[in-house]
Formats: sequence, C-alpha cells, structure tokens
Amino acid sequence: MTDLNEIMDKLIAMGSEQTKQIFLRHGAKEPLFGVKVGDLKKLVKDVKKDQHLARALYETGNSDAMYLAGLTVNPKTATKEMLQDWVRRANWYMLAEYTVAWVAAESPHAMELAREWIKSPEEMIAVCGWSTYANYISITPDELLDINEIRQLLKQVEATVHDEMNRVRYTMNSFVIAVGTYAAVLHEEAMRVAESIGSVHVDVGATACKVPLASEYLRKAKQAGKIGKKKKTCIC
Repeated sequence: MTDLNEIMDKLIAMGSEQTKQIFLRHGAKEPLFGVKVGDLKKLVKDVKKDQHLARALYETGNSDAMYLAGLTVNPKTATKEMLQDWVRRANWYMLAEYTVAWVAAESPHAMELAREWIKSPEEMIAVCGWSTYANYISITPDELLDINEIRQLLKQVEATVHDEMNRVRYTMNSFVIAVGTYAAVLHEEAMRVAESIGSVHVDVGATACKVPLASEYLRKAKQAGKIGKKKKTCIC
C-alpha cells in the first residue's frame, strides 16, 4: 500500500523550480515543490484507493499535496468539519477556488457551506463560497436548484462586485458565467447581469492571466450550444 512518505517523495521528484516560481507568482505559499497539475493526475489512481492517505496529503500543508488531496478524496464522505478545516487551510486561490470548492460542491454539505462561506470577511473563504456555489450549479439539475436564491445572488453581484475583495471579484464574475452557462432557466438574467457589470478588474499579480468578460463568454457558450449542459463532475 502506498504511504504518505512515498507520495511526498514522488511529488518532490515531479517538482521543478520553474513551475514553483510560476505558482509563487500566482500567489502560492510555501511549502510547495512546483508540480504541474497534469503530473499530479498521474498519482490520482493510486491515492484514491486509500482515503486516509488522501486526507493526510492535505494535512501536510504542502500546496502540491493539498491539490492532490482534492483530486483524490471522495467528496461524498467529506464531513462538514473536514471541509471547514480545509477552507481555513486554503492559503491561496487555487486551493480555495478549485481544490476545496470542488470537493465541497460534490459533498452533502454543498449549499450549507457555500451560503456560510460567501458571507465571510476572509477573502479566501469568501471566494471558496462563491466557487462552491458555482460548481454546484454546474452539476445539479435545474429543478433541484434554489432559483430564487440564485437570482438574489446575481443581484448581489451586480450591486457589489466592483467593490469586493480582489479574488472575490473574480469568483463573483465566474459565478455569473456559471449561472448563465449551466442554469438554462437563468441564462437571460445572467446575461443581463454580465452586461451590466461589464469588465471586472482583478489584480492577478505578475502573471498573464485575464478576467473573462462574462457577457462575451456567455454569448460564445450559447453559440456553441452549451447552455444548460451539466457536467458529471466538477473535480478536474
């Protein structure tokens, strides 16, 4: 059976200084080895067999190991306590917006935690809340969504997005995109909000990343016939 030390040794071998520096420019925090996501996925099959190991990886506090944990843990078995601990430990946006949000969105606690986290005054917890809700929408049939609540959140985005914390602005913009793409019944409303908020400025540091223009994204999604097509999983 694969153990934690063995996986950590593999992560060290897979890491590179170049990739590490890229992640650091994006906001990653030490410790990390600089492992490309594509290489992390090579370890998923083995780690998934041992859920204790999957959880132990997150406990290391190493960014690469934490991301791998999110790819391998079974979200259906995630407790609320585990997810609350994970979100508190998520110290940069890849962990908060992707790793924790993906697992939370597929967990039994998705909506409870999304609603709680969105209201947090802490940036990384708030972004995790918006991302959790957006991912939940992408995998959940429209008839199971709280349409009125989502409408209220769209109004909140329209009214406050430009005054929010930096990465919160990014995830709010992404929320509008997710609603307009995956919740067919709300496509037109999301498009109206997208056009209303226009370009959303986010400080992405010394990177070439750009914030997608929500209205343009939704128009392209409609032209491609993607509106209302749900994903089987949001973990990738």
